[in-house]
Order: sequence, then C-alpha cells, then structure tokens
Amino acid sequence: MLAVISPAKTLDYKSSTPEHHVTDIRFPDEAATLVDRMRQFGVPDIQSLMGVSEKIAEENVERFSQWTWPYPSNAARAAIFAFKGDVYTGLDAYSLDQVELDYVNQHVRILSGLYGLLRPTDAILPYRLEMGKKVRTAASNDLYSFWGNKIAAQLGDDLAKVESNTLVNLASTEYFRSVAPYVKSLDVVTPVFKDWKNGQYKVISFFAKKARGSMVRYMAEHQLTKPEQLKAFDTDGYAFNAELSSNREWVFLRKQG
Repeated sequence: MLAVISPAKTLDYKSSTPEHHVTDIRFPDEAATLVDRMRQFGVPDIQSLMGVSEKIAEENVERFSQWTWPYPSNAARAAIFAFKGDVYTGLDAYSLDQVELDYVNQHVRILSGLYGLLRPTDAILPYRLEMGKKVRTAASNDLYSFWGNKIAAQLGDDLAKVESNTLVNLASTEYFRSVAPYVKSLDVVTPVFKDWKNGQYKVISFFAKKARGSMVRYMAEHQLTKPEQLKAFDTDGYAFNAELSSNREWVFLRKQG
C-alpha cells in the first residue's frame, strides 16, 4: 500500500537532519514552468493570491526568484525534513530510524502544488504554493488542470513497485482533489479521526492533522504491508470504530478525560 499526505506551509531549513540520502524530484520541468509563472507576480499579487502578509509575500517572491534547476545541494533539503506542520509533528521524522525512514520513502508520498508528487527523500527548495490556489498558466486555469493526471499516473507506477492497489488517503481534501478523479480503479481508504467535544464526536482540524502524521509513523514503526493492519492504530488514544466506518472511510475515535 501507499499513503499520501499533504505538504505544510511552514518550513524548516535550519534544524540539523539525521544522515540520509536524497533523491531528485521527478517533475523538474513542470516545477520550472510553475516557477517561471510565479516570477511574473509581484508582492501585491502574491499577497492577493495566497492571502498572506506583505512580509510572507516578499519572502516567497524572493524564493521564486532564487529557484533554479538543477539546484545547489546545500540549499535543498529532503521533503520529509523540510515541511513543518501538524502532520509532520505527528510523524516526527527526525526520530525515525533508518529502517523506518526507508519504509516511509517506499510507502509514503507527499502531494505538492509546485512539485506534483514527492518522495520523502526528494530534495526541495523552500517554496509556498498551495494546490488550491488559482494559478493560471498558458495551458491551464488552475493547478488541478495543470497537473491533470500526471500525479495519479506516478502514484500508479509507485504502487506497482510495492505490488499493491491500495492508496491510503491521509491528505487534505484540497490536495487529494488533485488525484481523486484519476484513482477510481484503485482501492482508496480514507482514515477519519474524530475527537469527543461538546457531547459528540467531530473532526477537529489540529488533532486530525497530527493523527494523520501519527498514522504514517505507525505504519513505519510496524512496517505495515496490508491496509487491514491500520485498524489496530491506537496512537494517542484513537481506536477504530467499525460501526461508523465503511469500506472506503475508516473512522477512528478518541475520547479524552
């Protein structure tokens, strides 16, 4: 099986990383096309497009201006160590051992607005380009149409390498939309994490994101090979609930206190 997760807007290019090998991105031409397009935007344009402050817009204008391929290795970082957000807090890649890192690199992929599909060890330069932003190019009206079926096709190739037809969707709706129309022939399983609050179970964004990363870590720690094994996931008090689950949506509940 193969799991997909979302990237993060927050990045970390300062912390020391464990020893690991890095790999090249697999869509350099597409990334370069998008960077060329983004270079046409000034600070006010980036502010409007991304809904960010002037400071963040300036930072990203600078990032796009400095982006180059092939890029200098000292400026790049493996994706799994570059992203810093709730999912990656749950994953805690820095504390994975080599066997677990190898597993993650084989069984996990990161969806990306700029890079398309990343292996955890793919080296990337700092960027911000969310999949749902309406970036028009010469041939497309947004990033979904820009990528078309390319990401899903690569996922299919990667699934073939692990001899599986199961895709575990641990990505956000925004990012999974980039592959959803093209993976209907696959067995897609979407774990849903709900916490007890105000008398009912509901998805709480922060906790759900962290749980997605924790499930990836659980997969690596236990070297899972079959989706059914995910039902034993119990990190941080979550438990699978068969009654609320369906074939494609697996619900995990947690009631704290």
